[in-house]
Amino acid sequence: MIRSRLSAMALALTALGCAGAAQAPSPPTAPPATPSPSPTESAAQSDGTLQILAYRGYAEYGGVSPQANWTGTFEKSTGCRLARIDTVRTPEEMSARLATRAYDLIAAGPVVSAELIEAGKVKPVDTDRVEGYDDIPERLRELFADGDTVYGVPFLWGYHEFLYDSSRTKGRVLADVFDSDRVLLRDSPLTLADAALADGDPFELDAGRLEKAAERLEGIAGRAFWTNQLDLVKGFATGTIDYGQATPHLRQLLERARLPVKAVTAPAVTGWADAWMLGSGVTATDCAYRWLNRMTDPGTQRDAAAWNGLAPANTKACKGRARSVCEAYGANKANRLDRVVFATRPPGDCRPPKGECTDYAAWSQRWRELAE
Repeated sequence: MIRSRLSAMALALTALGCAGAAQAPSPPTAPPATPSPSPTESAAQSDGTLQILAYRGYAEYGGVSPQANWTGTFEKSTGCRLARIDTVRTPEEMSARLATRAYDLIAAGPVVSAELIEAGKVKPVDTDRVEGYDDIPERLRELFADGDTVYGVPFLWGYHEFLYDSSRTKGRVLADVFDSDRVLLRDSPLTLADAALADGDPFELDAGRLEKAAERLEGIAGRAFWTNQLDLVKGFATGTIDYGQATPHLRQLLERARLPVKAVTAPAVTGWADAWMLGSGVTATDCAYRWLNRMTDPGTQRDAAAWNGLAPANTKACKGRARSVCEAYGANKANRLDRVVFATRPPGDCRPPKGECTDYAAWSQRWRELAE
């Protein structure tokens, strides 16, 4: 049994290393063509250069991998130049970068996108200039819209589920996860939303519901936290955990490695979407819109989905190397999105009669206390 699990772990680690940007080397940063602007200045240049901020794996420069070389041909085909590409791993790192300089294009998730909109650091997107925008499901498009005003073009999306080792436990529902003492949780304040899911909207929590969610996680005596997906693979492969919080793509890799993992039954799951946004200081927008068009192109999204292990926003991308990723998330099934509770505005945007919600800072503080 031990030998077979170790063999399965080797297979899973190999698959994970080949399939995701989480294991890829950091892409190099192209040298800036001009001195760094202040946070209030536009980074856009009239000569067609772009400065970009994105999560690692979203805008690889110079071809880190054949699968991630969708930006390498952008300059040649458009005449636009990528003067700078900065990459980060977390929303906190992204917010820190945005506090020091301006960018023309930002690939932001739910936490940062709301901060940018509220601070006026991004401008509305003219969707008539974005080819393929109508191919994105309305459910995803509305996440980055305020009425008829659109602030972001969805790129990739995903959700988390809880896996269990079917050879060690029979617990198949979400309640069983919180009753276990052998759980590996994602190290993120948004994990609090998963703990709050059974009690209503998981992202609009007043102080009482936030504390209840934290206490539910504190009740897991043997809880541990992962920041690298490899830790989750090792946990299931060595039998040191019974439950783990993962993405459907990671579950798929574990199943292919013949590890006995299954997803617990849950009527809903918490999810997120990342979108490309235009910096408010962008004045010369031709190259910026060419970039948005490249990012909504099915071929680009196909490569990005396969490289990052996340679902593409454009369902026409669910072919070739992205087919298995789309199958894992159900990206090409209209009803699958219905069970995903997406983080729209991050915590703190409660509306009557729900009262005043805690903001993301409160979530982060409570999570630090929980994870110590």
